[in-house]
Amino acid sequence: MMREIYVRVHRISSYRDPDTGRPGRIIELVEEVRSDNPTLASVSGEEAAMMIMVRDILKSLPIPGFTMECLKPKITLYLTEEECEMLGINFEVNSVYRIEFKDGSIKFYKVES
Repeated sequence: MMREIYVRVHRISSYRDPDTGRPGRIIELVEEVRSDNPTLASVSGEEAAMMIMVRDILKSLPIPGFTMECLKPKITLYLTEEECEMLGINFEVNSVYRIEFKDGSIKFYKVES
């Protein structure tokens, strides 16, 4: 059975492996929701337009500690620089990937925007 999900690169951090001292990266992937907002889907017309406008205004305001983003951590990779090269994927923040789980393996496919 195959299962696929979508993830977005949320953060990439540098680290040094505590055992070997070799440099590496921590790559944090969060689940990317691929469906419409259920709240907006149940409303139509003028009400939906008003809700979208209010949401966009709230997102743009610089309110410390306030975020409308709900992150669902999915996968965190701790890779040495050599492992990053062997993986062959150039992860960049905000890039979206489709992940396929099949027969004990995980495959990453970059989603073009």
